Amino acid sequence: MYFIGVDLGTSAVKLVLMDETGRICNTVSKEYPLYFPKPGWAEQNPEDWYTRSVCGIRELLQEADASQVAGISFGGQMHGLVVLDETDAVIRPAILWNDGRTAAETDWLNREIGTERLSACTGNIAFAGFTAPKLLWMRSREPEQFARIRKIMLPKDYLAYRLTGVFSTDYSDASGMLLLDVQHKRWSNEMLEICHVTADQLPQLYESWEPVGTLKPEAARELGLRPDVKVMAGAGDNAAAAVGTGTVGEGRCNISLGTSGTVFISSKHFRVDEQNALHAFAHADGAYHLMGCMLSAASCNKWWLEEILKTGDYEGEQETIGNLGENPVFYLPYLMGERSPHNDPNARACFAGMSMDTTRAQMTQAVLEGVAFGLRDSLEVARSLGISIPRTKICGGGARSTLWQKIISNILNVKVDTPVCEEGPGYGAAILAATGCGVFPTVEAAAQQLVQVKATVEPELELVKKYEKQYQKFRILYPALQTWFTL
Repeated sequence: MYFIGVDLGTSAVKLVLMDETGRICNTVSKEYPLYFPKPGWAEQNPEDWYTRSVCGIRELLQEADASQVAGISFGGQMHGLVVLDETDAVIRPAILWNDGRTAAETDWLNREIGTERLSACTGNIAFAGFTAPKLLWMRSREPEQFARIRKIMLPKDYLAYRLTGVFSTDYSDASGMLLLDVQHKRWSNEMLEICHVTADQLPQLYESWEPVGTLKPEAARELGLRPDVKVMAGAGDNAAAAVGTGTVGEGRCNISLGTSGTVFISSKHFRVDEQNALHAFAHADGAYHLMGCMLSAASCNKWWLEEILKTGDYEGEQETIGNLGENPVFYLPYLMGERSPHNDPNARACFAGMSMDTTRAQMTQAVLEGVAFGLRDSLEVARSLGISIPRTKICGGGARSTLWQKIISNILNVKVDTPVCEEGPGYGAAILAATGCGVFPTVEAAAQQLVQVKATVEPELELVKKYEKQYQKFRILYPALQTWFTL
C-alpha cells in the first residue's frame, strides 16, 4: 500500500509518497504565487493550492502503481482564512498566517474582551495571525463579503473539501483559529458570538488520523486514483511536522526552521503558561502541545542572502563564519512582526552593534544567531513551567545547515537530533494517512516505529557559556526598541 502526505506550505505544496514500511518512494514540490497587495498583507488563491496539488499528485505517481494508494492526509499552513459562499465559490483570496492587517482587531480582542476571558474560552490569547481577528477584520472592512460567508475553513481543509465534499477540520489546526475550546475539543460558543459567526459555518471536528471521507468520483478521475481512497483530516503543519520527527507523547521537542520558526513541545496534558506567550494547542496524536512561533526564521536568512547580498550561495556565505559566541553584531528577526513570546505585529527586524570593521560574515552570522535567540525566547517560557528539554528534533529547510544546528544547540543548550527523513509535515501527513488506514494502532506507535535519527549535535560547555552572555544582551534589544516600533 501507498500513502500520500500533502504538505500545503506558504510557497509550495510538497508531496510525499510513502509505503507501509515508512519508506519514502517519491517526493514532488509545486510552487504557487504569494501576493502582498498592501504592506504587511499576505494572500493566496485557494484554487492555486488545488491545481498545483492535483498536478503534483499525478507526477508523484508516475513511477508507482496508483491502484495501491490507500490514503491521503495533510499538513497545512495554519490560521489562514478561507471563506466560501452558498455556491461553494471562494469569496476572497485567503488571508494567510503571516498577514499583519489585523493589529486593531487583535488589540480589541485582548484589551476589550480581555486576555483572561480569551484564555478561559480557548486556552490562548489573540495573535494577529490567528483566524478570529481576520473574521472581525472582514466583518468591519468587507461587510458585504462577510455577509456571504457560508463556510469558514483552513487552507488544508479546502483541499480536503475539494477532494471529498466533506466540510471538516482537525483539532490541531482548529486550535489556531481562536474559535476552539482547545482543552475540551469543541467550538467555543462564546467566541463564535464574539466573532459573529455560527456553528453551521464551521466544519466538523476530527482527530488528525481519522478518515473524513473518500474521494469524490470526479476527484478520483482527476488524480488517477480509486474512488475508495480514504482522506484523513490531517493536521496543522507544525503538528504534522512533529509527527514526522517523532515528537509525540510526553515532553518531546521539535524545532522547525522553515519560513517561520517553531519550538514545539508535546504533552499528554493540557497546560497554559501564565502570560499566554506560548500557544496551547491540540496535537495530531490526540493529546496536546505547547508551541512558540516566530514569524520569520529561515526566511530571515533567505531575505539577507538573496534580497540584500544578492546571492544564492548559502553554504559559501557560512564557510567564512568563525568565532562563535563572540559576534559583536546582533540581529532582531522580526521581518513580519513577531508572535511568540512578544505578540507584537509592529516589531521589525534590525541589526545592532555594527562598527567600521564589521564584516559581511559577522552580519550573516548575526542573522543565524538572531533566529536561534528568538527560538530560545520561547524555550525559556516552557522552562518556566518546569518543563525540562534536554534534546530536540529539528526539521525544515534551515535545518540542512550543520552550522545553524550547532548555533542552535549551544544557544539553547540542548542536543539536536536530525531525523533520517527530512520531509517534516509531508512525512507526518503520510504517517497520519497510514494510521487512518489501520496500518498502525496509534500515531505514537507509528512514529516510534518509523522515525529514526541519523545525526546528533551536542552542546559544547565553553560555547554554551559564551552564548549565555550573548543571549542576555539579545534579550535587552526588543524591550529597548519596543516603543520605537510603534512610532
